[in-house]
Amino acid sequence: MKKLFRNRTFLASLAIVLALVICFVAAPSINAAAGKEVSIVRVTKNISKGTKLTKDMVENVKVGGYNLPDNVLKSDSGVIGKYATASLQPGDYILSSKVSEDAPDIGLSSLDGKKQAVSVSIKSFAAGLSGKLESGDVIQLYVADYGGMKDTLMPTELQYVKLLAATTDKGIDNTDEQKKDDKSNDEMPSTLTVLVSPVQADKLVDYENNGKLHAALVYRGSESNSKKFLDLEDQYLDSLTQDKTGNTTPAAPSTVTGGK
Repeated sequence: MKKLFRNRTFLASLAIVLALVICFVAAPSINAAAGKEVSIVRVTKNISKGTKLTKDMVENVKVGGYNLPDNVLKSDSGVIGKYATASLQPGDYILSSKVSEDAPDIGLSSLDGKKQAVSVSIKSFAAGLSGKLESGDVIQLYVADYGGMKDTLMPTELQYVKLLAATTDKGIDNTDEQKKDDKSNDEMPSTLTVLVSPVQADKLVDYENNGKLHAALVYRGSESNSKKFLDLEDQYLDSLTQDKTGNTTPAAPSTVTGGK
């Protein structure tokens, strides 16, 4: 047997047979599979995570069926009305793992008693950053017309706050896709829901009732960098508690540097 495999004539003949098998058996099968067209759902515009999918965001197209993922969706009926579980770009195929029947969780289910979700009113279009705020943003809250002296405040307790949702007066969160040709004011956010400590919640209730809150965007980006800002705020709030016992002097949160 060893002598047979050392025989150059035998090896050359074996190579020719294998080449013929590939050319006349395997290749036609692969080409047939690739040539067989399948209708799938493809993305037509940028879609952010949590967006409710509408008909104008997707299209049905025919592509070669070879090597398509098993969970690629083949009809827009399985897409429209569902929510994106990941960011999607034009040209992406929609997989069943990238959509969900349920609206995205803005963080309410993860509340553990240490933090609270509180909603505050936006008194004007500009006060809510002209409708440009997004869930997950780190924002700073200012207070205008506060109290009898109509002071403007920059509360250190609200320097870095996580935004859970911006909501219209119709109850539509900013995780839902807005009609881009609808410029009416009633489609703009009228409340902001933020994740805060009990100390911050107490301040917010006071500022809500005795002044006008304005939001400023501090950071939008990776969750790890957002956490750096929020950790600084938590450290400051902890120092307030310690100061009441006479152990330390509160220091305002510093600024996070570096990273995107």
